[in-house]
Amino acid sequence: MPGRPYHRIVPVPSGELVALLDLARETAVTAGALIRRRRSEGVEVAAFKSTATDIVTAADREAEGLIKGLLHDARPGDGFLGEEGGTAQSLTGLTWVVDPIDGTANYFYDIPSYCVSIAVVEGGVDPATWRPLAGCVVNPVTGEVYTASLGGGAFLGARRLHVNTGVELSDAMVGTGFGYAAEVRMKQARVVGDLIGRIRDIRRAGSAALDLCHVASGQLDAYYERGLKPWDFAAGALIAQEAGATTGYEPGPRPLVIAAEPVLYAQLAPLVSVSE
Repeated sequence: MPGRPYHRIVPVPSGELVALLDLARETAVTAGALIRRRRSEGVEVAAFKSTATDIVTAADREAEGLIKGLLHDARPGDGFLGEEGGTAQSLTGLTWVVDPIDGTANYFYDIPSYCVSIAVVEGGVDPATWRPLAGCVVNPVTGEVYTASLGGGAFLGARRLHVNTGVELSDAMVGTGFGYAAEVRMKQARVVGDLIGRIRDIRRAGSAALDLCHVASGQLDAYYERGLKPWDFAAGALIAQEAGATTGYEPGPRPLVIAAEPVLYAQLAPLVSVSE
């Protein structure tokens, strides 16, 4: 089993969790409305990050600024870690981990699989040591709002979510994703090549946060990806966990995240935790 699965330590007062989740949801829905409006106006690449395929749009930056401002107004002492470089030191022990648009390439091409992802975690910005408390993932195209709080379950709107159970590896629909660098994708393709004959099929939708939510909702049986950043999975992993998934994190230069129902997780993890 790669890494240490997330686990619960000391209960957090339910009132605090409710307030944190409400703030995450309200902020994500507001940001989702902004990015959808900007998408309808037309999108242009504003910058490149790791490679020429790793794009940033003006909407990414605008949405992160909006989110950071709303969270700061509500909880000025909390920390902030955002994909587009927005950071703030925590004075409270809590940090908001934010991806303003997860699935930016989908957003650029107007493929309706992108989202706003907001989570609040206890501890620092290292996923190996933090404890996720609440999270929300919003797909502004479909209107889907996924939420979870620690110990409070996972939901799509008002519907409680549960992972698929009793699925054998050979029947599993598995989601994954690929890096931006061509040489990295080639290595990831070799892992997929070894795996695909052992499972039902592979899906690559382009948003880690939504893929993790789809494990929670049963639209995927499992998900794995190497090379994710903290903001890619902070909210989605909690949502999957609260729906009954084991969510594992293996740190390193290219961290590995896996989510699946516990029995399936034990079968899948050794196959995908191999070095790329």
